[in-house]
Amino acid sequence: MEKRDQKIDEGRAFDFGRISSDYAKYRDIYPEEFYQKIVCRSLCVKGQKVLDLGTGTGVLPRNMIRFGASWTGTDISREQIEEARRLSSLTGIAYYVMPAEKLDFPMESFDVITACQCFFYFDYEKVMPELHRLLKPKGKLLILYMAWLPEEDEIAGRSEELVLKYNPVWKGAGEYRHPIAVPEIAGRYFSLIDREEYDVRIPFTRSSWHGRMRACRGTGASLNAEDLAAWEKDHLHLLETTAPEEFEILHYCALAVLEKKEIEP
Repeated sequence: MEKRDQKIDEGRAFDFGRISSDYAKYRDIYPEEFYQKIVCRSLCVKGQKVLDLGTGTGVLPRNMIRFGASWTGTDISREQIEEARRLSSLTGIAYYVMPAEKLDFPMESFDVITACQCFFYFDYEKVMPELHRLLKPKGKLLILYMAWLPEEDEIAGRSEELVLKYNPVWKGAGEYRHPIAVPEIAGRYFSLIDREEYDVRIPFTRSSWHGRMRACRGTGASLNAEDLAAWEKDHLHLLETTAPEEFEILHYCALAVLEKKEIEP
């Protein structure tokens, strides 16, 4: 589903459904530490019902189902959900095409709601009361994010420069370490109880890094066919001439845990 939002890439349209197969193949890259940071907080574990917003191809539910929670995933993109169902066919995870602003579940259905790599896309005025409605008393909202650090990693930095050559309005460039941004309206419904930021090094080959860069909003999700082909040619040349066959890319991870408030009627 094509999406436009003036606060994202100056309103340029993007559609992750266009790159669902690449997304499934190249964006399942979170390290084990990423999942252990969640489990050590007693989140997404046995006995809990978890809703994953903006689930994409189901990366978070697929990798965390082993910890025993019951998972449901939603996404606005039909293509992403179809890919998630294919990859999760034997896991019992339920997936639905559904925007985060209009979640069709009964009140107090979930112990935990997760939003991984997607929270900034939501309409907070609509989403925050909806998430409050869906969480059980003392339920937790877990916001997760991971990004490469272009100022400290040469390969990531040069790849970003090439994306900006073809898509100068892309706002995904220039990431740096910072806490998860929690919107002011969240304070009406939730209390921030925990947050953390930490570094990780993610292994890639030239091929998998090229795939990861193609499966991002600034390239495969938004460029037309001609520009994407030109970017691919330039990026492959860049990697062949400047990167070893195998390497690591420095990333940082961030999480924030919010707890549902009791609100007087």
